[in-house]
Amino acid sequence: MDSKFDFSNAFGAGAARGFAVIRAVPVADLPEEVQSEAEGIDTLYEVCNAKGARIALVRDRRMAFVLARQNDFAPVSVH
Repeated sequence: MDSKFDFSNAFGAGAARGFAVIRAVPVADLPEEVQSEAEGIDTLYEVCNAKGARIALVRDRRMAFVLARQNDFAPVSVH
């Protein structure tokens, strides 16, 4: 759950890396293998590309924004 992810290919060939979408996801809505790793956490935050494909899950909202910025994306929060 805390492993490094190579964002260089996450958006596909030729895709713009302008922004990343950040949103809260209930752990109950995630696959069982993710639920088992999220011990005691009710909500995770996903970082998605502009097309909505999930490229990362993190523990908290702040971390999602930091992760996006560290990889040269402008994070945008959606509800």
